[in-house]
Amino acid sequence: MFAISVAADMVRMEVQNLRVYERRGLLTPERTGGGTRLYSEADIEVLHRIRQLLAEGLNLAGIARVLVLEEEVRRLREGVVPPD
Repeated sequence: MFAISVAADMVRMEVQNLRVYERRGLLTPERTGGGTRLYSEADIEVLHRIRQLLAEGLNLAGIARVLVLEEEVRRLREGVVPPD
């Protein structure tokens, strides 16, 4: 698990951007009892994907849709049925 400043450095983004992505629902880092964000390896992968999609010209709404669709494809390939 990584603090927000470490996660931001790992993906070469500003800390404020990570906060925006969380508010927009693009990822949900864990929180300590005191409210400190903790980013997992999976969160770091999502941040890399966000960075890639931004570089391709997508806005945050488009990125949100792509992430949802990619997760749906992953579940379908694994045979996992999403809850209704």
